[in-house]
Amino acid sequence: MTDSLQKSLVGYRIVLASASPRRQQFFKEMGCEFEVRIQAVEEIHPPALQGSEIACFLSKLKATPFEGTLNPNEILVTSDTVVWHKDNSLAKADNEEEAYEMLTTLSGEWHEVITAVTFTTTIAQKTVYDTTRVRFKKLSEAEIRYYIKTFKPFDKAGAYGIQEWIGLIGIEEIHGSYTNVVGLPTRLVYETLMSMPS
Repeated sequence: MTDSLQKSLVGYRIVLASASPRRQQFFKEMGCEFEVRIQAVEEIHPPALQGSEIACFLSKLKATPFEGTLNPNEILVTSDTVVWHKDNSLAKADNEEEAYEMLTTLSGEWHEVITAVTFTTTIAQKTVYDTTRVRFKKLSEAEIRYYIKTFKPFDKAGAYGIQEWIGLIGIEEIHGSYTNVVGLPTRLVYETLMSMPS
């Protein structure tokens, strides 16, 4: 990690509670040393929550299985990404038809991608989030079907990965952090880790 971040985190260990290869890769690329530790949790949120409230709630919820298990020198990092479109949260698709419906809904439209990240220690917890606005071109049925069949995006909110084929050929405009859409607002994570130990 960078000298400044290394100095800030001296004596601390980062525990990343995410099986996402994209998030793990971002931590590696930021130069962070970390340990992956996974605990299952049922991702259910109160129905009244909207947008960033959902992402923040679920990000904090993912930290709850670790209560009482963290060491004093560990910083647990949990996160959640929400695709928000027309006052609806587009979660992960369970099958091809759900994925097709989601991408058809997003086609030719703006939507928001919100990623919340929660940092938990034995004495404190902090949650931050970032929002990026993304616009798809008008996608054809053939393009949507090809993407779903080839890339099987069932592990992604909104049923798409901006870093994949659909992003290369379908994203017209993006306002905000690209890495946030992939699944981790890296600038915000870096800044928060710099301030966490203090």
